[in-house]
Amino acid sequence: MPEYIEGRNPVIECLKAGRRVEKIWLVRGARGPSRREIEELASKKGVPVLTVDKREIDRIAQSRAHQGVVAVVAPREYVEVQDLLQKARVRNEAPLLLMLDGIEDPRNLGAIIRTADAAGVHGVIIRKKRSVGVTTAVVKASAGAVEYVLISRVANLVQVARELKKEGLWVIGAVPDGALYWETDLTGPLVVVIGSEGKGISRLLKEECDFLVRMPMKGGAGSLNASVAAGAIVYEVLRQRYQVAGRA
Repeated sequence: MPEYIEGRNPVIECLKAGRRVEKIWLVRGARGPSRREIEELASKKGVPVLTVDKREIDRIAQSRAHQGVVAVVAPREYVEVQDLLQKARVRNEAPLLLMLDGIEDPRNLGAIIRTADAAGVHGVIIRKKRSVGVTTAVVKASAGAVEYVLISRVANLVQVARELKKEGLWVIGAVPDGALYWETDLTGPLVVVIGSEGKGISRLLKEECDFLVRMPMKGGAGSLNASVAAGAIVYEVLRQRYQVAGRA
């Protein structure tokens, strides 16, 4: 089944990344650099562009945040966990993976993927059940970053965590009662586990974690948004790795 990508930046990044685009709908009368860029990229790749009125775009789109552009694309291809490790090997870097345990909010997943792309994370692992996949809303929230991040969708996170430990990775879980994350050595090969918005990390997966870390909470809320927690930890990993490498 074809999928839909909506919004100017997501469609531009999709075209740039080389994902197969079947056709694009643009709202009639729109102007601006983003529209011109979409039309130029589509022309270079031989993608048909159909100009329609806003009522037709509203009917086609799955959200109201389409910004006057909708693309029909080939279904998202998930990869194997080993592909994530291979990406780290190709870059000659210690693996840095994100494992998401039951993230159900597409905006959270999109924001996490955007952070993963910006920080050079080698891949994201998500559950097949009881979690959101890469939907139109996720693509929109990621601002197109989903086109550059390898994503593996697996049946059993606990089993994958065990396999990654055999590969030499340390499993780090974000929880409310762990050690302060900046006081933990995060320079080695890592898979960072982020729990769901409400329940956190499941018990069995938590038991597989080599270290548990937390962010200090000074306010009345009991926890951070999952995407904020992921971003804080991932950038602490980068800070520590840069420090060890002597880079500013």
